[in-house]
Amino acid sequence: MATLYQHAHVVTCDGRPGDRLGVIVDGAVVVEGGRIAWVGATADAMTAARAIGAIHHVEDLHGALLTPGLIDCHTHAVFAGDRAAEFALRAAGASYLDLAAAGGGIAATLGPTRAASTDTLVELTRARLERARGFGTTTIEIKTGYDLTLPGELRLLDVIAEVGAGARLTVVPTLLCHLIPPEQTPDRGGYVAALRDQLLPAAVGRAKSVDVYCDDGAFTLDETRQLLTAARRLGLGVRAHVGQFADLGGAELVASLGGLSIDHVEQISPRGIAAAAAAGTVAVMLPGACVQLRLPVPPVAALRAAGVAMAIATDLNPGSSFSENLPLQLWLATTHFAMTVEEAWLGVTVYAARALGLVDRGRLAVGLRADLCIWDAAHPAEVAYHYGAQRPTRVAVAGSLS
Repeated sequence: MATLYQHAHVVTCDGRPGDRLGVIVDGAVVVEGGRIAWVGATADAMTAARAIGAIHHVEDLHGALLTPGLIDCHTHAVFAGDRAAEFALRAAGASYLDLAAAGGGIAATLGPTRAASTDTLVELTRARLERARGFGTTTIEIKTGYDLTLPGELRLLDVIAEVGAGARLTVVPTLLCHLIPPEQTPDRGGYVAALRDQLLPAAVGRAKSVDVYCDDGAFTLDETRQLLTAARRLGLGVRAHVGQFADLGGAELVASLGGLSIDHVEQISPRGIAAAAAAGTVAVMLPGACVQLRLPVPPVAALRAAGVAMAIATDLNPGSSFSENLPLQLWLATTHFAMTVEEAWLGVTVYAARALGLVDRGRLAVGLRADLCIWDAAHPAEVAYHYGAQRPTRVAVAGSLS
């Protein structure tokens, strides 16, 4: 039994050079068994659908926009507490590094997160995911990183698993080596060794990938190399926060390991860009954090010229980008970052999927998951253009529409 959606502006994100969004005006999609069974023109839809099997439902979308479900490939959605006071200080001129040196930043979230019960963390995270789904997100990555003790980080992976089991979207877990906790600074080397030799092996089967924050005030390049090399040896995906404040060579390291993504990249050298392009490593843009922290814009033109795939994510976190709104990031990417509308859409679909190592979503193509969004719009640009207001009217995850 199949469902036919017809008379839509279908954004396949499966086009060719010159039209990579692959828009089909007056297009149609057939969904069967949670997968896409056919995509094409409405004029051909009924014949194609009947060849596939019985049609149990036909829905006329009257020219609405039909797109792949959005993929948020970088979030820190598991945390307790808030940092609104810190936001006010930053608005008054305090920098991220100033706040961190005064005990704010990531360290300010450790206490509330460690103190929160597992049930509380699950409840808070579920609420954030429901908000994200309301903005069209059908796949979301969630990192650990706000406990920093070995048992605590494993607990956060358990929270992510519990949330994912009951969520109305796909949850992709990532183990994040975020920074050296204050109590471990006297034995920095010992802490890194414990992460490498104890935490990473314990995360196998529970996390899809390992992310390391390689930057000023976080992990050094050598420490990052130790952790990511161990992760790859364990069969875990390799990702890293690189170049948010300083370029330590993290992009080259991740690329040399065949890593999935380099995230932030406000600071990245031509050599790092070339390495990412050669390795097929995705550059994940986080415009919400970049704007809030008043950082330089990533070198989008250079990344584009080199052929680096660019994804976009919310960076949902309590300190620098407290937002579940992925369409808002499209506006920031197309205005503040000077990305094209086409690049922005590919950044929350095709390339976001690639950053997570997922091959079964991000496009409307036969055989892929039927993760869909229906928008009260006629052109992909409208979702970014009317910023902060555009939400899909309905969202489908694996064909289940609501």
